[in-house]
Amino acid sequence: MPPSAARSGGGPKPGRRKKRRGRRLKTVDETSAGGLVLDGEQRAAVIGRLDRRGRLLWSLPKGHIEAGETAEQTAVREVAEETGIHSRVLRPLGSIDYWFVADDRRVHKTVHHFLLEALGGELSDEDVEVTEVAWVPLGELDERLAYADERRLVRRAAELLADRCRNGAESA
Repeated sequence: MPPSAARSGGGPKPGRRKKRRGRRLKTVDETSAGGLVLDGEQRAAVIGRLDRRGRLLWSLPKGHIEAGETAEQTAVREVAEETGIHSRVLRPLGSIDYWFVADDRRVHKTVHHFLLEALGGELSDEDVEVTEVAWVPLGELDERLAYADERRLVRRAAELLADRCRNGAESA
């Protein structure tokens, strides 16, 4: 079909979004927690999920805060559920917030991230939301992670760890 025929039905011009008339999306807030879990070799457990186009996108494990849970408890639980790794929180890393539309709702999502230490467990992709899991060296996460906000948190964690090593070496 020629391009002109595709537009003759009164649809929007290419590159423009249809305006939603008379209908406003309900706005909801969602809060999740997760983080950067490191083993003794400075490798991070990351998860891969397929996007709508079938691309594998790597990210830090995270999930919804359940009723009665703290953000720290959620981070530990979600890391275990999504990676198989048991961990403990060392410190907060920061929060990320973003907007998206799903199920006719406009969602404002806040994710609290923590730096976690791996205590045990086996890397596993048994969680239905996860396609793959991997241990990735801390220095390679900037290339691997799909989301810029998570890459910024990882760089911050690397700086904190480097400062801790320098300060530890000076006091030894």
